Amino acid sequence: MNGFKKKIIVSKDDLDDLNHVNNVRYVQWIQDISKEHWQAEASQQMQEEVIWVVLSHHIEYKNAAVLNDPILISTYIASSSGAKSIRVVEMYHGKTNKLLVKASTEWCLLHSKTYRPLRIPEEIKDVFL
Repeated sequence: MNGFKKKIIVSKDDLDDLNHVNNVRYVQWIQDISKEHWQAEASQQMQEEVIWVVLSHHIEYKNAAVLNDPILISTYIASSSGAKSIRVVEMYHGKTNKLLVKASTEWCLLHSKTYRPLRIPEEIKDVFL
């Protein structure tokens, strides 16, 4: 399985009224790492020919993160079928290794010009599975 990881540090802009990372920020980080993984692994031709759109997110919030916490974010493709793919994103506290968030997102592959769904080709599956 070809995964992707990165580390971030919680900033003041990431916090909500309770001084925890805002749920909306977690969704943004899910989107960001998904895009970064795609851009890091997919060929330029793939990136020009197809795009991904979100169909649904399922997010479990397990523990809170606060200002200056290090967060380790990882993502991988769990499965693909037809035009759809399931991407998992997990976020762990960088010091305690406690799971903070686990998300499963269903993505749909579209032709970049027509926006019509496309069956995920083997060359894309081979890169990410």
